Amino acid sequence: MSTREDTPNSPPIESRDALVETLEKGCKPPEDWRIGTEHEKFGFHTEDRTPLAYEGHGGIRMLLDEMVRRFGWEPILEGDNVIALKQKDCPLGGNISLEPGGQFELSGAPLETVHQTCSEANTHLAQVREIGEDLKIAFLGLGFSPKWTLEETPTMPKARYGIMRSYMPRVGDHGLDMMHRTCTIQVNLDFANEADMVKKFRVGLALQPIATALFANSPFKEGKPNGFLSYRSELWRDTDPNRTGMLPFVFEDGMSFERYVDYALDVPMYFVYRDGNYIDASGHSFRDFLDGKLAAMPGEKPNIGDWADHLTTIFPEVRLKQFLEMRGADGGPWRRICALPAFWTGLYYDQASLDEVWSLVSDWTAEERQAMRDQVPAQGLKAMHRGTPLQSIAKDVVQIAHRGLVARKRLDRLGQDETQFLATVERTAEEGRTPADELLDDYSNKWNGDIERIFADYAC
Repeated sequence: MSTREDTPNSPPIESRDALVETLEKGCKPPEDWRIGTEHEKFGFHTEDRTPLAYEGHGGIRMLLDEMVRRFGWEPILEGDNVIALKQKDCPLGGNISLEPGGQFELSGAPLETVHQTCSEANTHLAQVREIGEDLKIAFLGLGFSPKWTLEETPTMPKARYGIMRSYMPRVGDHGLDMMHRTCTIQVNLDFANEADMVKKFRVGLALQPIATALFANSPFKEGKPNGFLSYRSELWRDTDPNRTGMLPFVFEDGMSFERYVDYALDVPMYFVYRDGNYIDASGHSFRDFLDGKLAAMPGEKPNIGDWADHLTTIFPEVRLKQFLEMRGADGGPWRRICALPAFWTGLYYDQASLDEVWSLVSDWTAEERQAMRDQVPAQGLKAMHRGTPLQSIAKDVVQIAHRGLVARKRLDRLGQDETQFLATVERTAEEGRTPADELLDDYSNKWNGDIERIFADYAC
């Protein structure tokens, strides 16, 4: 989740048009399109397999301090607490941030190729491993915490999370679990103009259940199978209906930047950031704020920073900012961090592939898209669409992505294109076995029902 820093306030926003203009500024010519990848992971102490608290030896703060000392990251403070790191002027940098339960996130820089994305991820993981060996900590790439209860999960000292913790239980049954016990991989991709944004938005929403199935990797809860392949995805179905979901309006005539702004204006707010403090505005609409009617700040108007903050607190399956965020995948093993950007880049950044995949999904109804979304957490690639298993559709989509990566012709120094990063997903689609299926097989056979084995077999 985004980390806020103190910056000079921009002038107040006076009209809805200014909000539309901020989204329009994301339009870029294809030569300027970039790939931004985010991935989260669970940290634990290797000696007793307990989660990492913020303070204490081997805690999150010590890890952050070591990243600063050894590798030149710059700390971002909230009060006296280091709550994020940044690297300026670094082509393979980005930011490191903390999720509410201590999940450790790299928000990667916008890069030109999947090769660069994978180099960035590998550099980050090498840094984490080096420090982890000295502090006796390691990390798991999964979609949901496999062992720890909510009560056992630490909380991080970020004020915005305190507001969210108070608000979440009022609007859904699983918001606190989503905050503290889930991890994801996301990829952020660009668009050329409004029409291109709309087409990619629709493709992304239609195919998000396919991505969820291919990357399903959260079959355990508190030491036992939870009945789902992507429990993380299931939690999102009952987190907060006002800010999540499949957004049927995106497929309606007239979809535009303006239409998304109208949607976002009515999504309840969490907070307003002023002078280093988070002001609780939970439950009130940004539309009220735009009209100067926010109860917590009567008469005040928002600025662009407030709008940017608000957009980060909306959590649909695909999210629009000045780029599109693909949000359906579970956190996963390290070889899959590069697979997600390869999958979506192949579909989005080659026009023939985008046109082909749009032809595949364009006549799916809202009810069919929602049915796939509802089935996938439990059934994965065995979910059905028009009498066909999703595995069959996934194989077709992965082949389209493969062709798109070939067409891009982005080669590394060995002359290999980006399709090498799609190999794990191609295998999943071909075999119909998700990462969660593999975990469950290990749990039942290799581990004899002992969840502790996951910390050795799947740790970074």
